[in-house]
Amino acid sequence: MWEINGQLTNDLELVKQHFGLKHLPMVRSLLDQDMYKFSMGQCYLHQFSTVSTVWDFKARNVGEGKKEKYTEADVEEVKRQLQAYCSLRYTNDELNWLGNADRPWIHKDYVEVLRDWRPHIEDFEVTTDPQTGLAIHFHGVQWKVSYYEIPVLEIAAEVYYRNHCDYEELSKSFKRETEEKIRKVKSGTYDIGNFSEFGARRRVSFELQDWLIASLKEAKIPGFIGTSNVFLAMKHGLKPVGTMAHEFFETMQGYRLYNLAYTNKVALDAWVREYGVMNGIALTDTLGTDIFLRDFKTTFATLFSGVRHDSGDPYDWGHKMIAHYKKLGIDSKQKTLLFSDSLNFEKATNLNKHFKGLINTAFGIGTYLSGPQTIEALNIVCKVVLVDGKDVVKLSDSPGKCMCRNQEYIDYAARTIKWRLEHEE
Repeated sequence: MWEINGQLTNDLELVKQHFGLKHLPMVRSLLDQDMYKFSMGQCYLHQFSTVSTVWDFKARNVGEGKKEKYTEADVEEVKRQLQAYCSLRYTNDELNWLGNADRPWIHKDYVEVLRDWRPHIEDFEVTTDPQTGLAIHFHGVQWKVSYYEIPVLEIAAEVYYRNHCDYEELSKSFKRETEEKIRKVKSGTYDIGNFSEFGARRRVSFELQDWLIASLKEAKIPGFIGTSNVFLAMKHGLKPVGTMAHEFFETMQGYRLYNLAYTNKVALDAWVREYGVMNGIALTDTLGTDIFLRDFKTTFATLFSGVRHDSGDPYDWGHKMIAHYKKLGIDSKQKTLLFSDSLNFEKATNLNKHFKGLINTAFGIGTYLSGPQTIEALNIVCKVVLVDGKDVVKLSDSPGKCMCRNQEYIDYAARTIKWRLEHEE
């Protein structure tokens, strides 16, 4: 629901006229958001309520011989779309659904805080950029501004696809290719086991993601669990899926009382304090999986139901995790490997077959489902770059995914991690 001149409305055309949008609002609800934003947001509020962050948007494959740059007209449309997003307000139905008995880890006090929370346009800086054409930064107290990441990416993606592509043809090919994928899964060509749709951040548009989720549900595909998009999960009666993201581990780097190489433990400790035995899936690769495993010992490995892969070789990573569970005396068949890195149905099928009988597998599939089907998809991200004014870094298990403003801090992170790996058993 949007607030315009002090009045709440669901009239999309009125919103479009008020903000001068070229297209309808690209974010339709404050729940048009990935589920892990709420699990992290509650933990930030309860334990790190004063921590401030700065976030950067990055278009990895735009400009300099790659995809054509965002134009000044794109930049202006992004600004208008963010204005419309910042006029959104939660409805009672949305908050009641978010905090219902199906999600016992969502506390009532957190839902009441969300009732009064709203996005502020003053938190954003949107300008042109010489390399990609578009620069977006946002800043503020982390529990308040973490929610901006997904809407920024949704808007940046949809503006680009509508203004730089034949959107009508994109829509036709999207639906045609999706129907073919569904046919192949139902015929047994693909055997992907349990999977969720993870594509809000790089979707072609809201309307196509909405159509996609409806189609996957209607097809009754075996193993389709749900979607990370909370609004679409609510709309279509599905499970909202998601636990934590890299930002949570990056945020812990702001605590300089701790050596950088130990911030995984700081993050996992905070998560267990917040959620007890309802911990979900742990993400392993913010600073690299090897250093993560130094802290992922018996207590954490027992409490978390599994781990998520998002960079590096998935087969090597999977066997490393199975060996780690075995070393700790934990039955890997009771745990889950969640794969989420650049997946398609073929990759998921191969991984599912490879690890069958060794450990449970699940798949979070994003751009392959919600992105464009016949052209190269945008590769866009938003990452935390400063915490309380201090540099932070995401290193991952794939060097190309590193993101940080300060090369000296990247070098420092690599040195301190290397030292711990070489000197601590």
